[in-house]
Amino acid sequence: MIQIESLHKKFGKNHVLTGLDLHIQEGGIFAVLGPNGSGKTTLIKAILGMVIPNKGTISVSGHPIKNKWKYRQELEYLPQIANFPGNLRVKELIRMIIDLRQKPCEEDKLVSLFSLEPFLDKKLSTLSGGTKQKVNLVLTFMFNSPLIILDEPTTGLDPVALIHLKKFIMEEKQKGKTILVTTHIMQFVEEVADRIVYLLEGKIYFNGTINELMEKTNQNNVEHAIAAIASQTNA
Repeated sequence: MIQIESLHKKFGKNHVLTGLDLHIQEGGIFAVLGPNGSGKTTLIKAILGMVIPNKGTISVSGHPIKNKWKYRQELEYLPQIANFPGNLRVKELIRMIIDLRQKPCEEDKLVSLFSLEPFLDKKLSTLSGGTKQKVNLVLTFMFNSPLIILDEPTTGLDPVALIHLKKFIMEEKQKGKTILVTTHIMQFVEEVADRIVYLLEGKIYFNGTINELMEKTNQNNVEHAIAAIASQTNA
């Protein structure tokens, strides 16, 4: 699904990605983890075409993405911070995105799943952070695309919404979709991820299944295993 070879990116003198190689196969949930400044966001934005690498190649579904844009019609992206026009009502924003995308969608199912019916007529500027995140999730999942990229999807969610999100992500996986997730919530990773990619200073220090991570670190949960990897890399 995604093939990355010898990816380099620097901002000024700051080398953010340094020769990164990564293959993400089609189908499954891949957690991209690492501390702040590890290169996670730059990697995601490079895949989205929002950051242009200094060197290296990125291919999606077998096609290089450099100077291309149509591949983005087959992916969905949930940004970490939802910056919506505050003067729009929720239903107006949803309708605007549907009109722009011109693709079949299932917004009614998702509005119901995240209990957004009471907020459809409210302006976005009046919503809490958690409710904005639910709107963000509706906009991301309402189109049927094979690749989904989620940047901190659990931010601000109440426990009920979090349960619905995890269940929905697993349902999307069962449809054969490829889902990339960045998050700092290790319990969420442990419950949904098939593979973990751990980044530090623009390099991959671990790439494997949760069981492989446990065996490598001799730990019995993801949180302690990631802490062990971080300790090894900082030693």
